[in-house]
Amino acid sequence: MLKPVFFVALTLTSFLSPHGALHAEPDAGAYLAGRQAVFDSDFTTSARYLAKGLLADPSNEALLELSMTANVALGLMEAAAPPAQAMADLGLPSQVAHIVLQVADIKEHNWDGVFLALEQGRGISPLIDGIAQAWAHLGQGDMGKASAAFDRVIATDGLAIYGMTHKAYALATVGDFEGAEAVFTSRVAGGMRYNRNSGIAHIQILSQLDRNDDALKMLALIFGTNLDPELAQMHSLLSQGESLAYDAVATPQQGIAEVYHVTAGAVQGDAPDAYTLMFARAAHDLWPENSAATLMTASLLENLEQYELSNAVYTSVAREDPAFYAAELGRADVLQAGGRIDAAIEVLDALSRSHPDMPEVFANLGDTLRQNSQYREAITAYTRALDLYPDDSPAKWFIYYTRGICGHQTDDWPAAEADFRAALALQPDHPQVLNYLGYSLVERGEKLDEALGMLETAADARPDSGAIIDSLGWVLFQLRRYEEAVGLLESAAELEPVDPVVNDHLGDVYWAVGRTIEARFQWHRALSLNPSETDAARIRDKLDRGLDLVLIDEGLAPVRVASGND
Repeated sequence: MLKPVFFVALTLTSFLSPHGALHAEPDAGAYLAGRQAVFDSDFTTSARYLAKGLLADPSNEALLELSMTANVALGLMEAAAPPAQAMADLGLPSQVAHIVLQVADIKEHNWDGVFLALEQGRGISPLIDGIAQAWAHLGQGDMGKASAAFDRVIATDGLAIYGMTHKAYALATVGDFEGAEAVFTSRVAGGMRYNRNSGIAHIQILSQLDRNDDALKMLALIFGTNLDPELAQMHSLLSQGESLAYDAVATPQQGIAEVYHVTAGAVQGDAPDAYTLMFARAAHDLWPENSAATLMTASLLENLEQYELSNAVYTSVAREDPAFYAAELGRADVLQAGGRIDAAIEVLDALSRSHPDMPEVFANLGDTLRQNSQYREAITAYTRALDLYPDDSPAKWFIYYTRGICGHQTDDWPAAEADFRAALALQPDHPQVLNYLGYSLVERGEKLDEALGMLETAADARPDSGAIIDSLGWVLFQLRRYEEAVGLLESAAELEPVDPVVNDHLGDVYWAVGRTIEARFQWHRALSLNPSETDAARIRDKLDRGLDLVLIDEGLAPVRVASGND
């Protein structure tokens, strides 16, 4: 596979021609600005600068590649086509250029162009090349040649599943549902593996063969029982004896779009997101109604912190699309990530009215409200989510936990404690829940022995968590086991060196064991780390008068007297 621009470091030497001569009056400033913008994933800025650079140096390889990839990332495939064609004319190898030109040919139904590009060595990958040729044959109306091409993919090591899946799609598009079903049920090493689209295709094919009972079994086998709106509608129709139309992959263009989408999924996580985006954008451009490719494209842009671009892609999902709710959940995430939390809440609030039976919507609304410190409103949303989730849902423990946090923040400790314990009943010994509940009990001076056990369990599970180690040290401090607490609180400060609370706690335990100078140093350090106003005032008081007098004023026992040092 040819390496894309994202895998190489481009320098000013890229302005040199193959013969070493500098191109006519290159705009180095535009190049450098555009190049940096690409590496920063600021595709809008890069496209603007690179277009300026190409005016002065229209055959520069680096400028052509960068301009093309920036436009693909923006979803402007037509704008990417001229630099891609220029690279092809100059004989410059580029996987992204080959993608752009193939997409252009497919959208024009120029199937001869697909074949010609491959004959000229403009391949993309063995999988895409093989599947694209097969679908191109079908585009020309020759199922026999298409079937033979799919068989060649099936015979290629590592590609059998993909070839079989696309052959089944193709047979279904020409109405040969029996043939498609035979392919899906053929023996293959490791068994047939489904993604969402191929699973839906097989279910639709079974329904077309009047095998709704088998289709229902396949639905349960592939997708389980927790179904999204599209799958739930399919289940309902099948249960009522209705025949599902076949539309999973219905045209050669959709077939090639699907292989781009599958390729993006295959490289996602292993390759840079900007590279994966090239395949996702191709899939989305060829099949904009395919919500799975749309959601992947938006998610990749979100990962690249291109929130406005991601928002635009999420917004492109039609309201009547079954994936609309997922797109709106994603849109709320990117709005929040981009600092527009009020807009995110507005999106989720509207979604809760249009999809009042979806617990995920209320769970996300609760999270966003909680993160905006709207705790009472968050409690209402979380309660609705808990009412909607089935009793055996694995998501419920986290909703109890986050609702418990909101209860704690609104000073409703009985409700908060009940929620934390409900979360632990569903997710026993979860360190995050144990830490929050245990630390809260310590701060309240309640059930310290039980809190100690909780925090010891949490620390055993997460010894690298500064917050949990701090909580364990702090409960030992409250139990007046100061010498034992010192090492733990020192470890916590090493793990969380810029946390004001952790450093404040370390100062307190130093004071308790008589290490006064170190205590004052830690309090000064905690004060420099922007603690809350209340904590800052208390730290200043300790610096002025010492911890013991502060504790006495708070109605608590002074630590030095308790240690025998009066």
